[in-house]
Amino acid sequence: MALSLSSSAASPEITGSTTLCAILADPVHHLRAPQAFNALMGQWNKDAVLVPMHVAPDQLGAVISGLRQTKNLAGFLVTIPHKSAVIDYCDVASARASAVGAVNVVRREADGRLVGEILDGIGFVEGLRQNGIEPNGMSVFLAGAGGAANAIAFGLAEAGIKSLGIWNRTRSKSGDLRERLRGLYPQLPVRIATNDPGDADLVVNATSLGLRDGDPPPLDLERLQARQIVAEIIMDPVMTPLLLAAEVRECRISLGAPMLDCQLALMADFLGIGR
Repeated sequence: MALSLSSSAASPEITGSTTLCAILADPVHHLRAPQAFNALMGQWNKDAVLVPMHVAPDQLGAVISGLRQTKNLAGFLVTIPHKSAVIDYCDVASARASAVGAVNVVRREADGRLVGEILDGIGFVEGLRQNGIEPNGMSVFLAGAGGAANAIAFGLAEAGIKSLGIWNRTRSKSGDLRERLRGLYPQLPVRIATNDPGDADLVVNATSLGLRDGDPPPLDLERLQARQIVAEIIMDPVMTPLLLAAEVRECRISLGAPMLDCQLALMADFLGIGR
């Protein structure tokens, strides 16, 4: 689902009747969700708006406590670096979110209870398919073992990948993800990888590396091969250093934006703002 983010589009009129939604992130400069979500609300003729909130990790609990008390808040989206932490503040989490250990959308009930869900994995897989890439039967190299990486790993496993290698600087996180995957997908070969993407068919960066200037690469760029598909979850910059390196090596690339586009409608439905 591609959404137009034209600057000529009218800004939403915000009144006392407008339903509020927030997105919690640190930093917020790269966020694309508010523009896309608000464009979708315009298409659906819904009186709802999504606003970014810059929340440092040490202030997360205080902010969520305040959001619980905000009666005209439908809920909030969650992105880097809060996806794993926010699940601990939810009163209820879906079976999928509990397995992944992270949430990326939280609905506020009328009594202030918070209900968490994770849609990153679904969004990522559907974004690949929108780009003509079917992960079923592929060998996959996954950089990262945080909230987004966990969701993507489970989404790819559900899509029927052939094997998965997980590379993370903190090896224990890779091991934890492998064990949880084994619990639901015991037939899927999962290994703890180095930063060498090796012979994988699909190479995925599910870390935040590439978001900021000067970030180290999320994997060994010199080991990329022309026959590989390289996919990002970062949306801004559109062309991360990883994708630029992949293009130089004539790899097929998949941008980060489709992952969000493919789950926005699902997020709105979950927040109770569906069509």
